[in-house]
Amino acid sequence: MDDIVIRAMAKWPNLPAVYGWLALDRRGQWSIKNDSPGGSARFDPVVNTKLIEFIGRNYARDEAGCWYFQNGPQRVYVGLDYTPLVYRIARAHPLAFETHTGVACASLQAAYMDEDGNLLLVTEHGPGMLIDRDLPRGLEALSYADGHALEEERLLALIEEGSDAAGVYFNTGALSLPLTLIRSEEAPQRLGYVREPRPAG
Repeated sequence: MDDIVIRAMAKWPNLPAVYGWLALDRRGQWSIKNDSPGGSARFDPVVNTKLIEFIGRNYARDEAGCWYFQNGPQRVYVGLDYTPLVYRIARAHPLAFETHTGVACASLQAAYMDEDGNLLLVTEHGPGMLIDRDLPRGLEALSYADGHALEEERLLALIEEGSDAAGVYFNTGALSLPLTLIRSEEAPQRLGYVREPRPAG
């Protein structure tokens, strides 16, 4: 977190938090609520590079699993299209990942697949989905215990039928983790995050 943000938090410690103003989509794109004069609200993508970097450096989670952007002294809670992080492949051999905020991952802890074939990864930074453009390479990492790649038929069965994932692993080339199937609607509770933070009470 930026020093200027930490100092602002110490100077104004009790500012009320903001909800429903900032959102994160499945590609790691931030959007800010824009209240138009006519009374209707829409979310516009954040395109300013400096602001994107500032949000990313000051993005964190609270003890309840709600993710927020610490905007100076004020906590701005983030509405999530799916997961709080979006992972990208940073290196192909062996596979290594980074968050959508550009932070390298040192510890891959778990791998899941949902009913749409999305890969969800858990690292030391938290849970996130693998970005769509990197999904084909991620699916290539699915293998059996002996390292042999998954046949297309078995992969389709996992996705379309939700068949048993026993014996299927996510193999980065440096680490092999058992693959677990998960329903997208169950992901927040099972992985410990809140998609739509709300004020208490």
